[in-house]
Amino acid sequence: MSKAIRSALIVGELAAGQMLSVPLFTFKGTDSKAPTVYVQANVHGAEVQGNAVIYQLMTLLENCQVLGDIVFAPLANPLGINQKSGEFTLGRFDPITGVNWNREYLDHRVDVAAWYGEHQNLPDAQLIQAFKSMLVEACQSKLQQPWGVTTGHRLAVSLQSLAHQADIVLDLHTGPKSCKHLYCPEYDIDSAKFFSIPYSLIIPNSFGGAMDEAAFCPWWQLTEYAASQGRYFDVPVAAFTLELASQERIDMADALVDAKGIMAYLSHRGVIKEVVQPAEMARYGCYLKDYKKFHAPQSGMVEYCATVGQPLNSGQALVNMLRLDLYGSDKAFTPLSLDKDCVPILHFASASVHQGTELYKVMTNVFEL
Repeated sequence: MSKAIRSALIVGELAAGQMLSVPLFTFKGTDSKAPTVYVQANVHGAEVQGNAVIYQLMTLLENCQVLGDIVFAPLANPLGINQKSGEFTLGRFDPITGVNWNREYLDHRVDVAAWYGEHQNLPDAQLIQAFKSMLVEACQSKLQQPWGVTTGHRLAVSLQSLAHQADIVLDLHTGPKSCKHLYCPEYDIDSAKFFSIPYSLIIPNSFGGAMDEAAFCPWWQLTEYAASQGRYFDVPVAAFTLELASQERIDMADALVDAKGIMAYLSHRGVIKEVVQPAEMARYGCYLKDYKKFHAPQSGMVEYCATVGQPLNSGQALVNMLRLDLYGSDKAFTPLSLDKDCVPILHFASASVHQGTELYKVMTNVFEL
């Protein structure tokens, strides 16, 4: 039996002096050579399903032989989780700066050529450890800089410092009204087949601000530069964002399905001793350049016709726009469709929209993985 050790990470202070802390749960591994893992959830306040998945994961791990250390950070954004307005949770953006909580991570912008030049004589294992230490120290330096950091940066970089200490990083999110999908870097596309997720967005190996990119991009850059110098090793860090359907929702049975998919990946990577097979299911992908946004051409009340996760043929109804202020004209009720086949992945949560609202995100040029 494995047991989680509880601790806490302080990520800030409120105006009245209360400390903001994130609970941490650590399963200590028995093999120092096994990969280590960091899993976080609820960086966006309304995206709560990741907490259910972490609960199910920890319950499963209690009956496993854990080889590599696993650190869980549920409830990762205590400020965002408590951003409520009536019955709704608003915690997607830092209320002080307006910045997306998931775009506050540190872009290291490492001068890889210079760093590699100073450390190239180290054996692979020591080189990797030195690079990992450099990333963690850069996060700590950012937090301690004399001019201070914003509330959002303090939260994000504190979490990022934990992530940089791991070999595998999983960031658990949800969409507004969404089907399950996975953000997977191009260099690690084969890993998508282990998770119990039907759709994968294949993202470029570049930094766009999110946790997964903050975790893997420096390592991909190091690996690419080393290869240009005739030294070859696999990218040492794997990082993924798992979108676990819709926000403001807890479904424990569905959480168990996703937890088992994560267990299959951890088994494949040698984090746990037990053999866990991935679910037998069809899996599809598209490249990020083919992931399209459809914005409302007019304001109004929206009937969302396309079901997320279900293929939609060109010309089929995507939404119906209702404008009662235009009743009696041909603009009172307007069906809208797309001019190409797609798979709708998520749509806006509200039925009342301004002109320009992002109504749907859809995958195009979808292929089987």
